[in-house]
Amino acid sequence: MNKVIGFVGLGLMGSSLVNHLINAGFSVFIYDLDPEKVKKAVKNGGIALSNIEDMASHVQVIILSLPNSNIVNDVVLHRLKVLGGNYPGLIILDTTTADPEMSIALASQLRDYGIEMLDATISGTSEMCAAKDTIFMVGGTESVFKECEPIFSVMGREYLYMGKNGSGAVIKLVVNLVLAINRMGLAEGLTLAKKAGLDPLQTLEILKKSAASSKAMDQKGYRMVNESFYPPIGHLSTHYKDLRLMLSYAATLDCPLPLASFNVQALASEISKGRGNRDSSAIISFYNELANLDSKKQISEDEDD
Repeated sequence: MNKVIGFVGLGLMGSSLVNHLINAGFSVFIYDLDPEKVKKAVKNGGIALSNIEDMASHVQVIILSLPNSNIVNDVVLHRLKVLGGNYPGLIILDTTTADPEMSIALASQLRDYGIEMLDATISGTSEMCAAKDTIFMVGGTESVFKECEPIFSVMGREYLYMGKNGSGAVIKLVVNLVLAINRMGLAEGLTLAKKAGLDPLQTLEILKKSAASSKAMDQKGYRMVNESFYPPIGHLSTHYKDLRLMLSYAATLDCPLPLASFNVQALASEISKGRGNRDSSAIISFYNELANLDSKKQISEDEDD
């Protein structure tokens, strides 16, 4: 597959995905509101577009790496303006942690114009993305998924077809829900250990060797123990946004999520204190304050923002 690719959104994940595509030999037209991010991508071999409306006429596939479904809809319908042109055969890959119902609706609208969209969600942190250690979980037309396999193969470790449009978005919410509860359980356990006078680092090392071990522990454990919340590899504010989306979607199914509901309240407490720019491992701060445990250090980045 020798398609020319357009890429919108050069954040922590998007910039790494663009690099993987360029390194694999794809021609990649790029767009981001931040000119510094564009300059960096151009240095690595990307082709800058000054006007996003021109993208669809240059490429066969457009990949979106954006914060949420509302922004995706705005970019697709009002910025790229793909419905106003003649782009049959165009494929849009949406890597956003998306609202499943909005994703389904947008895909249906695009299909009426001969444009296919896949909800191509990603499991993995920005560090994992840079190392090409993520998996893509994809919903949409299976033949389109197969057509895009060469693209997925250079951006991540694995890629899985989940079913019809929306299914990729749903499984991403499920994965993130389990990760969120794992992180919160780890924070709670470390708080109990510290309150009981155990050494937090030793406790973490034992947990990592025990039946309780998890990938979430590998990714966030040392950050929690050391209160190392900067630079973030996943913001508390993003985590909060995702969990609220999970609860909203679950409500449409009358599916109770009591643990996620409590997690949202804990995150709301941290967000209200101006801590949204911290790494998601900072959920342990919520427990430290509940248990009246002193922080190791003053976290000056919160004051700077």
